[in-house]
Amino acid sequence: MIDADFGGANLHTFLGIARPDHSLTDFFEKQVPLADLVVDSGINNMGLLIGTIHSLASDSMKYTQKLKLFRHIKGLDADYILLDLGAGATLNTLDTFLLADKKIIVILPEITAIENSYYFLKNAFFRNLMKTLGDHGFKEVVQETWKNKEKHNIGNLNQLLEYLRSVSPMLEKSINQELSTFRAHIILNRITTGEEVAIGRSVKSICRKYFSVDAKYAGYVEYDPIIPRCINKRQPFMQACPESRCAGEIERVTENLLGGKDMQLRV
Repeated sequence: MIDADFGGANLHTFLGIARPDHSLTDFFEKQVPLADLVVDSGINNMGLLIGTIHSLASDSMKYTQKLKLFRHIKGLDADYILLDLGAGATLNTLDTFLLADKKIIVILPEITAIENSYYFLKNAFFRNLMKTLGDHGFKEVVQETWKNKEKHNIGNLNQLLEYLRSVSPMLEKSINQELSTFRAHIILNRITTGEEVAIGRSVKSICRKYFSVDAKYAGYVEYDPIIPRCINKRQPFMQACPESRCAGEIERVTENLLGGKDMQLRV
């Protein structure tokens, strides 16, 4: 588990352990191998890497530093690597999100959180698309089209993609390839009513309609006051309450994530 909130890493608090003495600061400044910075999380078979970078502002990591970090993350000897990102849509956050094989976005059932999730996914997809099309020499075409979107009657990302597809067969092929590989996995957190469960389906539909992005609704976790109490006590919730309702929901979400499945609504 990597705490990739470079400006405010705090996963160690959830796990009930003291802040490790070593972090990514040692990786960048002292060239300590990334694997040597992984500490015992207190949970069997799970290590923890703190992402704090003391000498850098969270948004000022150099591009070369970022590429080096990503290479070493990919080289870690682990069955699974879970990256916990900070809030917001900075370039570092977007690029770390795009590094993942499974791109997971956790949403609260609140209008502001839902709007932020749309904004984040749109920016993540567009950044990934720009990189892909840039590799094929189409970056300027995309930028010029978006700059003159009113002239081309373009109002959203989906309409932009449709227009670009009409420009050339090669551009259409690149876009279709990108759409076939980009997939978001949605989790709803702190659900309090049955009606809120359906929000995940709505987010999934809007991703398809406006972004042309194939999203999976992995499931939801209900609100339980035990969870914040565990956090305040620095107790890992799944260890403290393994038989609770929320623990079961987290297990189902995990199974859906691993299998790439949508949540099955109960009748």
